[in-house]
Amino acid sequence: MIVFDLACKCGFLFEGWFSDYAEFNRQKREGELICPNCGGRDGLRKVLSPVAYQKKALSTAKIQESPIPGIAPSRMEESVRQTIRSLQKFVEKNFADVGSDFAAKTLKIHYGVDEPKNIRGVMTYEEEKMLDREGIQYVKIPFLAKKENN
Repeated sequence: MIVFDLACKCGFLFEGWFSDYAEFNRQKREGELICPNCGGRDGLRKVLSPVAYQKKALSTAKIQESPIPGIAPSRMEESVRQTIRSLQKFVEKNFADVGSDFAAKTLKIHYGVDEPKNIRGVMTYEEEKMLDREGIQYVKIPFLAKKENN
């Protein structure tokens, strides 16, 4: 599995997951890559991941301010917020909120006591470790405070 950071000409940044580099090239060539923000297929490009890297020798190393030429850090930050807001809206619309019963409900679904369904909620660190031991997969996603969504 390979992950690339992608940018659209509309300025939106997002992640693409591919089985290998050849699959990325095939999807790009055949127009299967789509910007989740504007729906555009043209102008999508791979960009450097926003990680620190050295520009000079270790003794004079500097971290590049913005790893994506032409996109200001504030624009990148807003793009991340926009992506998280979109994900949050999707989860709120399509997953039942079980609150602090998340771990218990997940166990019931996993062992066939309850019907499978999309759920969301919160759990403690101890509950996370317990689900991990049981081999139950879950995804932790960041949620912006409601005031961040407006």
